[in-house]
Amino acid sequence: MKKDNKKVIYWLITGCVLIFIMVVVGGITRLTHSGLSISNYKLISGTIPPMNQVEWQTAFDLYKQYPEYQKLNNQFTLQDFKDIYFWEWIHRVIGRFIGLVFLLPFIYFLITKQLTKPTIKKAILLLGLGSLQGFLGWYMVKSGLVDNPDVSHYRLAAHLTTAFITFAYTFWVALDLIFPSKKERNTSFRNLIRWGLLVLILQIIYGAFVAGLDAGWIHNHWPMMSEGKFLHETAYIEQKPVYKNFIEGKSGVQFVHRILAFIVVGFIISIFVKSKKMSLTPYQFKGINSLLIIVGIQFLLGVFTILLQVPVWLGVAHQIGAFFLLSAMTFTLHRFSK
Repeated sequence: MKKDNKKVIYWLITGCVLIFIMVVVGGITRLTHSGLSISNYKLISGTIPPMNQVEWQTAFDLYKQYPEYQKLNNQFTLQDFKDIYFWEWIHRVIGRFIGLVFLLPFIYFLITKQLTKPTIKKAILLLGLGSLQGFLGWYMVKSGLVDNPDVSHYRLAAHLTTAFITFAYTFWVALDLIFPSKKERNTSFRNLIRWGLLVLILQIIYGAFVAGLDAGWIHNHWPMMSEGKFLHETAYIEQKPVYKNFIEGKSGVQFVHRILAFIVVGFIISIFVKSKKMSLTPYQFKGINSLLIIVGIQFLLGVFTILLQVPVWLGVAHQIGAFFLLSAMTFTLHRFSK
């Protein structure tokens, strides 16, 4: 790592940490059903929460105009509203703070000429991903303010997956600066890790589908979906045509998420076994071992999340596990890339 790059690396790693915090708070927001408590997107004034009783009542009256209150929460008191408002508000404030943390140092580094041309291009892409993430957040919330008092699971998946990809790419750019010297690696092995990463991203998407459809609250058995049934019959009869069951049906989506978990584990075990026949650098060795350890923990977290019917703390822990697994996969792929 060059001394000239230290500030830039710290900037990028800070961004990674903040995105991690953002995703954790987003998970709590989703699991506590707080995401539709703020129905407007005022960029500046929305950063300041209600400061007195009159402002709180105004915010509550606005909430009452939308389906979530009218169809689900019409028994809510002002205090109940304050409880869900907090998580959505802090989620948005962190998002705006991340925007400033990325943009202001980027301008400073540009002016002081501390960024190479390749890094400038990557940073511009990161800013684009951050802007897209903010738009998708608004787009997701908007879907729950019309008729159905819940957000579209497709939009939730787009919002969450973009956050994960933004994190992974930020981490990758930081790794490029931390490890500027690379050598040609085993191409087939690198491609195996790439495929593992793609399957992991697909699994993250299906995790968002499960969250968006509240599919974790059904079929709370393991390894079977119900007693004596590996594939519950509702997994393929809830929706028509049949394929819709596996992208829009609660049972079908949960089934795919379960199967993908085994496939992710299979890829990582395959990576681990094949690496034993190779001469590894210390960082490659650490990356592969961390993959094996984290995927084991993540698998167990997923099993207990289903068995215990998604308690908030365990749902958040499972999401954090996905974050660490993506981090380990990104690091390992980088250490085997050209």
